[in-house]
Amino acid sequence: MDQGIESHAMPSVAAGRARGGRPTQQDELVCLHDPTTDARLLVLADGMGGDGAGEMAAAGVVDIARRLWEQGAWREQPGPLFLETLCQSAHAELRRRGQGLVGAEPHSTVVALLIRGRRACWAHVGDSRLYRFHGRRCLGRTEDHSVAQLKVSGGELQAEAMGTDATQHMLLRGLGGPRPPQVEHGFATLGPGQYFVLCSDGVWERLATDELGDLARRRNLRRALHEALGRALERGGADGDNVSLIFARIGWVQWWRARGRGLWAKLAGRAAGGQAEAGVRQL
Repeated sequence: MDQGIESHAMPSVAAGRARGGRPTQQDELVCLHDPTTDARLLVLADGMGGDGAGEMAAAGVVDIARRLWEQGAWREQPGPLFLETLCQSAHAELRRRGQGLVGAEPHSTVVALLIRGRRACWAHVGDSRLYRFHGRRCLGRTEDHSVAQLKVSGGELQAEAMGTDATQHMLLRGLGGPRPPQVEHGFATLGPGQYFVLCSDGVWERLATDELGDLARRRNLRRALHEALGRALERGGADGDNVSLIFARIGWVQWWRARGRGLWAKLAGRAAGGQAEAGVRQL
């Protein structure tokens, strides 16, 4: 089977996708970077809806992410507010794109990560996942909005068996439905040696958590990404799902840059405050 992996990379990030055994590609992703602040926005969407609506939906999520990034709202807004706006705006866009369609409804999952300074925040709707690692330890992952996840929470199913459970694809939340989505949020303070993995269900159903963590720690992220997607495609076989994946790492260089920007901002604030106080005294 021709793997057909599409990939790209930027500093400390590698991303890619492949169609697998499906006739169409309904996974989309985008990685955006601001060189001035070293901020990054990583977004992955898995579309659904039938008759071309899945491709339309995933593309709509990514289009909204690009638009909001270019508008620069992330510079002023708190990270969680920006990601909430992204998810709600993407939902509204899918509703708009679905108007007039017959026999198809554009729906999508989304998982988004914003890395800015020494803070990271993320948001997700559906069963596309984010994993966070430090060294060899998985610090946590997002919980799917699916019937299978409910069974895990209720003790009826082991988490490792979710990928093969019949209820895995029964989603409880998504973008494009009749009601605005309830978005799940998370955040963390960054440190060197942390890694993030964002992926669609086509990846996590085939690769175990430890396996993803091992690959994300590799020195060559792009090569690791191709190996991860290759494994998912091989295990999925001729009828395997679309696969999409993003690796992001926090290295010492990135961490020190963020720390340095924070220190300079504090010093600049104190200097400005001192000048203002001196001006008041002169008056």
